[in-house]
Amino acid sequence: MARIELNEVAHSYLPKPSKDSDYALKRIHNVWEDGAACALLGPSGCGKTTLLNIVSGLLVPSKGRVLYDGKDVTALPPEKRNIAQVFQFPVLYDTMSVYNNLAFPLRNRGVSETQVRERVLEIADILDLTDFLKKRASGLAADAKQKISLGRGLVRSDVAAILFDEPLTVIDPQLKWHLRRKLKEIHEKLKLTFIYVTHDQVEALTFADQVAVMFEGEMVQIGSPQELFENPEHRFVGYFIGSPGMNFMKCTLDGNRARVNGTHIKLDAATAEKGRNEKGQLELGIRPMYLGVHTQPRDDRVKASVRMIEDQGSNRIVTLKLGNSTLKASVFEDRPIPEKTAYLSFPPEWVRLFADGWLIK
Repeated sequence: MARIELNEVAHSYLPKPSKDSDYALKRIHNVWEDGAACALLGPSGCGKTTLLNIVSGLLVPSKGRVLYDGKDVTALPPEKRNIAQVFQFPVLYDTMSVYNNLAFPLRNRGVSETQVRERVLEIADILDLTDFLKKRASGLAADAKQKISLGRGLVRSDVAAILFDEPLTVIDPQLKWHLRRKLKEIHEKLKLTFIYVTHDQVEALTFADQVAVMFEGEMVQIGSPQELFENPEHRFVGYFIGSPGMNFMKCTLDGNRARVNGTHIKLDAATAEKGRNEKGQLELGIRPMYLGVHTQPRDDRVKASVRMIEDQGSNRIVTLKLGNSTLKASVFEDRPIPEKTAYLSFPPEWVRLFADGWLIK
């Protein structure tokens, strides 16, 4: 196991980068504690895999250092870092049995056959592969193959960290839940350092204790799933986390109220005061589940038009138009929804204010 530190890491694929836009990664400074379960979450092209390859040693960063337990490993290749990497497509030997696939990393290091057998049987039991040990890997389903790939990393007792690069992308959706749960169980049992790269927020938020959201080569926020949902520090986090994502509306301030499309929305006093000190473009943000949709007007409600209702079973997603802004609200199935005109409430405790894309704190 290892404590992994990224010290001012930046990387460009250009030979002579001269400006920020030349960098695929821009000044990453972060620490993953020993035994942590972490996720790198973001859309394609945001720098997740580049960062993972730097952590593993497949890439040497243009700037900065990578430290394992305080030791500088920036220039060391993967085999010198005692890490295991699980890729999107399973890496294994199709012609070998499952047993021999799991045993290979140990035999390659000169471990005795007695120890090999003990460790292989232990890992096979953890991964529910015991019944497949004598079968050839080529005949197994994709989820079993991916578990073998994972097992090849787990079987080594000296592994410092296991790095996952979109490991469930090729897995049938019905099996993904099972594998996510299995990964969580393995982490809780073995306490290894896990770093999990994905573009799927469900995978990241259900697996990791700490999630780093990446956007355009930067870590824009690192936090627990609850922190990312309730207090997104960047506009992108609010948009990317949640389904639907956070609603945003450009606004100006008028005392303790936000002026939006000719209407006023009450803010809590502390948020309004901080917003008055900002000089950037202000935006009001609220999650769809906290946006109230009512059939009757009231002084603290804002009039909007109903455009569409999508039934999702236990709740309905209501699309509304407020001036030039399109909003989404999540409404429980048992709550009434007006056909044409709705009256919206914005609970001040759930309204967030952003300046130039960043949360005002």
